[in-house]
Amino acid sequence: MDYKKYITIVEDWPKEGVRFKDITTLMDNGTAYKSAVDEIVEYAKKQEVDLIVGPEARGFIVGCPVSYSLEIGFAPVRKPGKLPREVIKQDYGLEYGKDVLTMHKDAIKPGQRVLITDDLLATGGTMEATIKLVEQLGGIVVGLAFLIELTYLNGRDKLKGYDVLTLMEY
Repeated sequence: MDYKKYITIVEDWPKEGVRFKDITTLMDNGTAYKSAVDEIVEYAKKQEVDLIVGPEARGFIVGCPVSYSLEIGFAPVRKPGKLPREVIKQDYGLEYGKDVLTMHKDAIKPGQRVLITDDLLATGGTMEATIKLVEQLGGIVVGLAFLIELTYLNGRDKLKGYDVLTLMEY
């Protein structure tokens, strides 16, 4: 399916010069959304995945229906203060500073095969931090799946050695 026809490009949002790729119009179309999720499900089956992990919030939009379809668990990665039990933390760089991601300390059992999902691969910083969290808990990252990849930002450079699936490239 040509998913790009379901993506709305929003000029100058959230700031001037940015061409934002809005996935909500893909999600509005049940057939297109289901097809995208189904492609990631098939990828996950080939990778023999035990668990889906997704960073907030759009990683939930992609990962939760995949985990539901596969009848396996989903582990959220969130900003500090959003998870109620003991967490591990990972700092990561932003364009102007740093941020932190957290994950429940018991979210992954050592040796579990993990697929990390998100809506967009841009610079790779969020994904790199999420990989570190999974691996710190003993998980094996067997794949990374995205709806969209912004190839001009070279996010794959931070993900060398990992299998990556993207459904669309800009």
